[in-house]
Amino acid sequence: MKFIGIIAAMDEEVNSIKELMQDITTKKIYELECVLGKIHSKNIILVKCGIGKVNAARTTQLLIDNFEIDYIINVGTAGGLNPEIEIGDVVIGEKLLQHDFDVSAGGHEKGYISDLGIYMFSNTALIEKAKDSMENVNEDFNVHLGIIATGDIFVQDVSVKNKIEEEFHADCVEMEGAAIAQVCTLDKVPFIVIRGISDKPNGSNGIDFEKYLEMACRRYAKFIDIFLK
Repeated sequence: MKFIGIIAAMDEEVNSIKELMQDITTKKIYELECVLGKIHSKNIILVKCGIGKVNAARTTQLLIDNFEIDYIINVGTAGGLNPEIEIGDVVIGEKLLQHDFDVSAGGHEKGYISDLGIYMFSNTALIEKAKDSMENVNEDFNVHLGIIATGDIFVQDVSVKNKIEEEFHADCVEMEGAAIAQVCTLDKVPFIVIRGISDKPNGSNGIDFEKYLEMACRRYAKFIDIFLK
């Protein structure tokens, strides 16, 4: 049986998807709780990976090793970088990168990963499906197709935010997406990364994150509901 794997980092991010699921059962693998069920008759495995790139990569590989995965969706929240993207909007990651990966001492550009380059790319067919879904979103938020930057830091400093935006033309920044993209790319498993914007790095956006986290989760869950119909 083939499954769509859905990975999120935090309880709030997982719960917004779990509310869409029916016929739920659970299975533990190395203390990771895999929630099995259905969304619109599609077989789903939902897992909370924990925050950060190592947790995200570990969970992705465990899903691929233990289940027959059709494709993986990584959902969660992110900080907006592009000034045209507002808190509450949703970003579809057409391209992903690791902004904190740096082997420039060896003559490469920042973000360059051996045998992969700087950018990793969500599956073309899933991007087209996302574009179709975007046209059916009749909500009070916008959905954007763009570039997602990943790193093991919650970005608050405005100078760091500006540097990531300028160096990589990234639309938002978060802590798991490109790690999942790297594992999926190497394992040849289709993937797509979807983010609800919960804050904008401004020096005190940790407060905004807590304030708007639930709203951002609800909004990407609405998009996932349309995407999986």
